[in-house]
Amino acid sequence: MLDEEKITRAIVEEYLDSFLDHTSVEVGLAGAGPANLVAAKKLAEEGVKTIVYERKLNVGGGMWGGGMMFPRIVVQKEATRILDDFGINYYEYEDDYYVANSIESVGRLASEAVQAGAEIYNLVKVEDVLIREDDRISGLVLNWSAVDKAGLHVDPLAIKANVVIDGTGHDAEVCRIVEEKIPEADFNVLGEKPMWAEVGEKALMDTTREIYPGLIVSGMAANAVSAGPRMGPIFGGMLLSGEKAAEIAIEKL
Repeated sequence: MLDEEKITRAIVEEYLDSFLDHTSVEVGLAGAGPANLVAAKKLAEEGVKTIVYERKLNVGGGMWGGGMMFPRIVVQKEATRILDDFGINYYEYEDDYYVANSIESVGRLASEAVQAGAEIYNLVKVEDVLIREDDRISGLVLNWSAVDKAGLHVDPLAIKANVVIDGTGHDAEVCRIVEEKIPEADFNVLGEKPMWAEVGEKALMDTTREIYPGLIVSGMAANAVSAGPRMGPIFGGMLLSGEKAAEIAIEKL
């Protein structure tokens, strides 16, 4: 016989156990878009303690909507190996144009990241960072997204992280926090340029980098920081950016 009190206890106890177990991690990722989901899987597969925070209810960033709400995305040939790794179906439309279902893609990205051992928390917003004596990012400051949305003043909680990856998309939220609060940070969030898929996709391999000690930027956030063009519904660069961000993080660890 089902008991509502036991259902409540099961949910709260399991979540809190997981939350407390992740108050100190090796890599904390802000944003659960495609780049960070790829990064999370790659990190977890290497045995890295990994946590992803997503401020929205849903994960996947802009990938869910495909192109103008047509649930299809395009991926170039060099990134199809990542689709293969995640078990995502696709077909060749023309030379170097491969099409995948955007909804399947998000589902597989999230599922594989969790199966690899990464933890994903939705409805949690990163509102600040931790900085210690070595002037290095050393953690994330968190609050419920509903608190931010309601405009309430509620003090946050924090977790330690050896490395942080900002994959918050066009807004580059963590990088903007660092830019605003650490005047000596040697970068500015320049904002993305108009859409140019070819240039934007190639730029991502350069703009995905450690932007500040302990802070790596991935996906569309990387192009937003460095004034790379917007790419639109082609996602090969996003997937490859996540892979590169994970590699940089592992090297830093």
